[in-house]
Amino acid sequence: MASPPCGHGNFDSGLEIKTRSVEQTLIPLVSQITTLINHKERPKKSERTLAAIHRVGQAVSVAVGRFVAVGEAIAAENQELKDEMGHACFEARRAGDAIAQLTDVGPAAAAPTVTDARITVFSDRTGMVKAARLLLSSVTKVLVLADRIVIKQIVTSRNKVLVTLDHLERVSTFQEFVQIFSQFGNEMVEFAHLTGDRQNDLKDEKKKARMAAARAVLEKCTMMLLTASKTCLRHPDCESARINKDAVFQRMRCALEQVIEIVTEARSCGENKTLPASIYNGIKDYKSSVECLRDNLYASPPDSVGRQLEALVERTEDFTDSAYTGHEQRQAILGLCQLARQDAQQLLHAWTQAQSVHAKDAIDDLEVAIAKSCQSVNDLRRELHKVAVSRTSDMLRVHAEHSPLRALKAAGGEGNLEVVAQYSRTLTEQKEQLVENCRLLCHVSGTEPLEITCTHAEETFHVIGPQIISAAQTLALHPSSKIAKENLDVFCEAWESQLSDMALLVREIDDVFEGKRGDKRPYLSLPRPGKHSANLKTAKAVKLDAEEQTSMAKLGLELRLLSSDVDAEVDKWEEQEHDFVRQSQSLASMAYNMYLFTRGEGLLKTTLDLFHQAEVLSEEGLQLSSSLQVFFTQLLGEEKSTVMSEVEKLALLCQQLQTGARTPVQGKTATFQKVDSSIQKTRGVLTHVLNLLPVCNKLNRKYKSERSSLGSPQDWRERQDASTPIQDGDRVLNNNNNDGDFGVKPFEQQMASLNLLESN
Repeated sequence: MASPPCGHGNFDSGLEIKTRSVEQTLIPLVSQITTLINHKERPKKSERTLAAIHRVGQAVSVAVGRFVAVGEAIAAENQELKDEMGHACFEARRAGDAIAQLTDVGPAAAAPTVTDARITVFSDRTGMVKAARLLLSSVTKVLVLADRIVIKQIVTSRNKVLVTLDHLERVSTFQEFVQIFSQFGNEMVEFAHLTGDRQNDLKDEKKKARMAAARAVLEKCTMMLLTASKTCLRHPDCESARINKDAVFQRMRCALEQVIEIVTEARSCGENKTLPASIYNGIKDYKSSVECLRDNLYASPPDSVGRQLEALVERTEDFTDSAYTGHEQRQAILGLCQLARQDAQQLLHAWTQAQSVHAKDAIDDLEVAIAKSCQSVNDLRRELHKVAVSRTSDMLRVHAEHSPLRALKAAGGEGNLEVVAQYSRTLTEQKEQLVENCRLLCHVSGTEPLEITCTHAEETFHVIGPQIISAAQTLALHPSSKIAKENLDVFCEAWESQLSDMALLVREIDDVFEGKRGDKRPYLSLPRPGKHSANLKTAKAVKLDAEEQTSMAKLGLELRLLSSDVDAEVDKWEEQEHDFVRQSQSLASMAYNMYLFTRGEGLLKTTLDLFHQAEVLSEEGLQLSSSLQVFFTQLLGEEKSTVMSEVEKLALLCQQLQTGARTPVQGKTATFQKVDSSIQKTRGVLTHVLNLLPVCNKLNRKYKSERSSLGSPQDWRERQDASTPIQDGDRVLNNNNNDGDFGVKPFEQQMASLNLLESN
């Protein structure tokens, strides 16, 4: 287990929240306790208000009790956390009990004239704030400690992979290799799932990008490791095969280590590998310093502005010194650098004049000089962006046919070492151009995640280029070897895949430059949270053949019948505009599209289309299950165990469908198995929806008949905000007051509000 991180935390306990799951778990708690603190100060409290306060306080206490029970169970299973977790659970229970006591208000609290010795939220607002902060601090500590268990699982999984990797590297027979590689594959799948979940849970976009890059290396290296090892076993005396194998194992270990460094923050105390200084960041810092001059007229001379510009100009040498930069482009960059220097000199002169002369003209001259300096570096950035993007795009077009790769494959298959050497030089030159272009793109990328992706692409080309050459040499030495040919094919496919990724990267950098994209970016070759089918980019878009369609016929027909049954069931609803009806019809429609796919018909043409549809369907199903949970919680009261179990099964199945749709696969067999799994899980989703719809319709009609006592029926999307008595109490206490609405505020804003309350 890695040592605790060096950073400072969000709470009194010094704990820092690094994952979205911890943050999202805390937000409802913050909402509930802030509801108690934000109640309106009135001389007289209605019975409804008192009941709401009591209900919220008791609900918080009960929820904390359940939460603490889970924390204590975790502590019992993990002795290394027992003391810390036990103390945090004790503090959380104590704070929950204090809140319950402070909110134990009755009719006596409504009338200040009645003598009541009890201390309540009305008489001790400060005590309530302190109890709330103690509760937040202790609950956060429990969550962060529990998060260490997740980290421990990832580290343990990595250790298992490393042990098996060592065994795999030392095998001497094919039989032994097959057995160990099977175990290795299973361990890598487990590690991929754990790290994928962790990547999606991280709040820091920079760490997400680093994790994505490391996982992409592992994904590609797994197949390379298989063919490189087989080639080395078949040709044990071949030096180029051994070099190739050693390079793959080394890269795999480095990627595993990088993942663990990100997860455990092993380098968080200053050992982080920093990105090379980019021109984009240099321009941003320079403009910030220039803008600050107007507010620092009486400070010391701003020598740092000149130094910043010179450092910026020095970085442009990556463009101007390149042999692949055209003469006109080079001259344009040099001219803009000189213009930026002149504007900087004029700026410093204007700043000096503004210090000594307090006339309005001097201040106006300074504003003009600031604007010109910012504009000149903006023009420089635009020119550098144009050069980097156009150079890379031109090169990708020239090499779209992959001529050196095809020539290497042909020469290797013919056993022609001389031709292999010739095209190896061509590929090496192409590699050097690609590496240089990656560096230029990094300078103008515009965001840290994109910078990390550029660096990852540079490293990939730098490593895979020599591996392709050694694989081609191995094939040339053994031209009849099918394993050596397969090995070269795998490395060439990795090169082609990285070229495709680079084309996407150029478009993303262009989008950021034009303001079409924010800081968050999709991670190439890996799951993209919330974006449909992006993680399947590297998979081939294929159609089912006749044999596969035949084997899917029964499952597809079942899906067709279920979608018809759902349509028939929603037709029975009087309110055809009800959210349940709309969501169920949407699910049935998407399932019908998937059925048509099994017949080779409809809008879904390829497996990628099907997985996209499955992911959209899973998200719609999760929304429906959330609405159903709200519905049954409100209308069934305590008699809900059976139907709520059905809702939970629906949510779980949708989550499994979503995870499966986002998990990348390679190979025809794996793709077909994923298709089969997606359709089976979709069938399960529709089955649960079909079981729940009649109950919903019956209860909805009953609700309408009783609306005179319950109030007019509202759209269930609005009612979802009142899914529990706690949130209902929030509306009672904060009527016409939006301060308690935590559904849209960021977590940091919630904490700022609570801190302000305490200071008041």
